[in-house]
Amino acid sequence: MNKRVLVVEDELDMRIFLSTLLETGGYHALVSRNGREGFSLAKASRPDLVILDVMMPDEGGAVMYRMLKADEDLSSIPVLMLSAVPEKSFRHYLAMMNIRPENALPSPDVYIQKPPDADELLAAIRRLLAEAGSQNGPAASHKP
Repeated sequence: MNKRVLVVEDELDMRIFLSTLLETGGYHALVSRNGREGFSLAKASRPDLVILDVMMPDEGGAVMYRMLKADEDLSSIPVLMLSAVPEKSFRHYLAMMNIRPENALPSPDVYIQKPPDADELLAAIRRLLAEAGSQNGPAASHKP
């Protein structure tokens, strides 16, 4: 069975690029245009990985990331952040969000700045899915 990767990205060109890259790489791509829609799709489909843009209209990637990590059923799904925001700026933003330790968010599993290199992105996806698979073991399954 193909691994399911949820792409949450507001830019049409980037959604097409990512879904094509995933499909040609042997993955099943699920796509969403914003954080609200992406979170609903994540709840319904339980993807194996989420590729998440940081800055989007309405509920952006940072809000969706917080929602994913707060949800008991979704918190273990690896997240690859893909954004035009420099990683240093995102890490500073995350540190500010984590000022209250009781609500602290973990860093995303991988952070890649746009525009992504296709080979680097696929290597990161393979590594994250392999790591998630080894943590879950061969008997792990997803709820429909």
